[in-house]
Amino acid sequence: MSEVDRQAITEFDAWGIRAFVTTRAAGTFSLSSTEPVNEVMGRWTALEGDLRDVARRLVSIRQVHGDRVLVHTGGWDGWLRSGEADGHLAIEKGTALTVGIADCVPVFIGHPSGVVGLLHSGWRGTAARIAAKAIEACERYGVAAAELGVHLGPAICGRCYEVSAEVREQLTGQPTTRPGNVDLRSLIAEQATAAGVKRITVDSACTRCDNDRFFSHRAGDAGRQVAVIVGALST
Repeated sequence: MSEVDRQAITEFDAWGIRAFVTTRAAGTFSLSSTEPVNEVMGRWTALEGDLRDVARRLVSIRQVHGDRVLVHTGGWDGWLRSGEADGHLAIEKGTALTVGIADCVPVFIGHPSGVVGLLHSGWRGTAARIAAKAIEACERYGVAAAELGVHLGPAICGRCYEVSAEVREQLTGQPTTRPGNVDLRSLIAEQATAAGVKRITVDSACTRCDNDRFFSHRAGDAGRQVAVIVGALST
């Protein structure tokens, strides 16, 4: 996979954690797109091969816009297509986590020990506080929130994301009678801060504004890019 096919997330480099988001140039990773399934599956196979030097395992999840967070502790090799969830954590190094995105926020979570997490947070996941639930899950495995890093990747920006009055009220907790714009990444950052995370970074890319580079549901795209994070094996 070439550099034009992905955008590197460098915030975790010092911890030996590799993370990136594919771009439109890499093609869609959605199995429900109009492209032939064999072409999409070929991209997944190529992705698994591209990560072979840092990961024994690759995990994808069936995303349902919920708040379920899976925890993977290893014990297999190869590609695992897991059940319904919108986030997952990997306790052992060498497990590459993935989520598909096209406007929703990919929430990257990392720790110096190599523990990693990756979430798909649209408005429903954000309203359900999926990020806070993932941070709580990290703490149950002995990883303190104050030691985590969180990066909010390419997603639709607040200027482009207008929602109904009902959705806006669920997200902000404030009574409203009119539609309006909401910045999901800002809300998730607030939730992560409240959960005890001190190191939070936010990507400047907007999938709608930068539609020439990323797929965007609001722009009418059926395609999906994939976000990836892995606590890399020593090489």
